[in-house]
Amino acid sequence: MEEAAELPPAPPEARTVFGDRFPDAVRYAELLADAGVRRGLIGPREVPRLWERHLLNCAVLSEAVPEGVSVCDVGSGAGLPGIPLALVRPDLQITLLEPLLRRTTFLSEVVELLGLDHVTVVRGRAEEVLGKLQPVHVVTARAVAPLDRLAGWGVPLLRPYGEMLALKGDTAEEELKGARAALSKLGVERTSVLQVGQGVVDPPSTLVRVEVGESPGGVRFAAKRAKAARVSRTRRRR
Repeated sequence: MEEAAELPPAPPEARTVFGDRFPDAVRYAELLADAGVRRGLIGPREVPRLWERHLLNCAVLSEAVPEGVSVCDVGSGAGLPGIPLALVRPDLQITLLEPLLRRTTFLSEVVELLGLDHVTVVRGRAEEVLGKLQPVHVVTARAVAPLDRLAGWGVPLLRPYGEMLALKGDTAEEELKGARAALSKLGVERTSVLQVGQGVVDPPSTLVRVEVGESPGGVRFAAKRAKAARVSRTRRRR
C-alpha cells in the first residue's frame, strides 16, 4: 500500500467553522490520516487535502440544513459529510448509514471518541432500512452515486416535505437535468443547485437540493414503506 503523506496543519478557517469543537475536528482529521488510510477508508493521496477538500468542504453543508432537524447521511463511508456536520451542528439528530462493516466499525469508534451523543451509526443499505428507520427531515450524501440513482435510495427515507442535499461538483447542473424524469417519479417537487462555504472553501461547495412533497419516493415507495412498517410492528409484538 502506498504510504500516506503527512497531515498538514489545520487552516485558519477551520477554527472559525468548527468553533469550540475545533480540537475534535483535528482529532478526526488525525484518525482519517492514520486509521482511515490503514483500513482503506480513504486514499493516502487525500491526506494533504483532508482539511480543504473533505472536512471543511463537508462542514459548510451546515449552511443549508435547517435548525433542529433529523438527518440521515446515506453511504457515510468514513463519515463524510456526517461527522463534520455533527461537529458544527449539535442541534441535529444524525444517523450515519453505511453498509460495510469495516466502515461502521470506524464510524462507531469516532462517534464514541468524540462524544457525539447526537449521532447514531446504522449498518445497512438505504433500501434495506426503509420502514425500519424513522423518516427524516434531511438526507445528505456525498460522492455516493449519480443523482438519479442516489435519489432512488435517499428520497424514500424522507418524511413528507423533507429534502435531500447532495454534495456534487461541476457536474451538478448536468446531473440534475438528466435526473429530472426519475426525480419526478420519486415525488420530488422542487430542485435547485446552490453554493455553500463562500470565503471558507475555494471553490465553494456545490449542493443539489431536492425537495419532496407529500409522498417521498412516490406511490410505489409509500406502499413499500407501509409494508415494512407492518412487518416491523408484527416482529415487535412476537
